[in-house]
Amino acid sequence: MTPANSPSSARPAPPQRDEYLHHCPLETRWMDNDIYGHLNNVVYYALFDSVINRYLIGEGGLDIHRGDIIGFAVQSSCTFAGSVAYPDALEGGLRITKLGTSSVRYEVAIFRAGDPSARAFGDFTHVFVDRASQRPTPLPEPLRAALARLLRPAA
Repeated sequence: MTPANSPSSARPAPPQRDEYLHHCPLETRWMDNDIYGHLNNVVYYALFDSVINRYLIGEGGLDIHRGDIIGFAVQSSCTFAGSVAYPDALEGGLRITKLGTSSVRYEVAIFRAGDPSARAFGDFTHVFVDRASQRPTPLPEPLRAALARLLRPAA
């Protein structure tokens, strides 16, 4: 058996749009393309961050400038299932698979607008800390409630 055919190298099937509970439009930019003509791999992490923070600010009331808590990224990963490029219209999908006292594990996917299958998908974990002490702190109730609406435990 060759390494490419071994079970450990099997790529997971890309998730489907309807598996995510929140969606938002995303813009691609000319500068996001790399020399190969598609979005550079680091751009996907920026898109993940945008999907998450747009939700935290818009739905959870997170005050990124003056609030008492801030989120620290402590883990992230991305699996690439297909390329996208400027000027593709994209959409981000978001769900929560773990909601702790001060931490949240998100799963995020990037779709071409209208496509059912993700082009990239991954996970991202925040630990929320007190802005002043930078020590973990419990999530405030409005933010916890917004995150709980997207809770879909991992299978």
